[in-house]
Amino acid sequence: MDRSQKREAVAELNEVFKTNAVVVVAHYAGLTVADMQKLRREMGKAGGTVKVAKNRLAKIALEGTDAASIGALLKGPTLLAYSKDPVAAPKVAVDFAKAHDKLVILGGAMGATALNADSVKALATMPSLDELRAKILGLLVAPATKIAQLSTAPAAKLARVFGAYAKRDEAA
Repeated sequence: MDRSQKREAVAELNEVFKTNAVVVVAHYAGLTVADMQKLRREMGKAGGTVKVAKNRLAKIALEGTDAASIGALLKGPTLLAYSKDPVAAPKVAVDFAKAHDKLVILGGAMGATALNADSVKALATMPSLDELRAKILGLLVAPATKIAQLSTAPAAKLARVFGAYAKRDEAA
């Protein structure tokens, strides 16, 4: 890698650290190429990205960003998983780490907040932004549905009462 390529890599990583909501750092020693491809595929489906970068270049790229706290985690064979959704990257990384013991989550950063491994796991259990939006929409629609049910209920009760009287009169 020559100097210009290194400058491009640092600039690209700096942009990643500035624009993404969450960055997860993990050791990947011992994962096969197929496992890495599977992790990248799963992360891509969730809206995230997995990148293996030189630690020295990543530390340089961290300077002046909110995620600067993860610099201490960049030792050994590390990968960076990141996404704009604060839950997507941690969720995929934690799920993958459960199935593949060679992937060890070290920590990460969510904005200016440093995360340890337990914090990343806790973040992974939270619902995603889309799930939260769906729940809020369901809560907003529920009152209208209940009002519609209540407004039709008295008419339905009257119809049942009239039907019962009609059956009683027919039987007599």
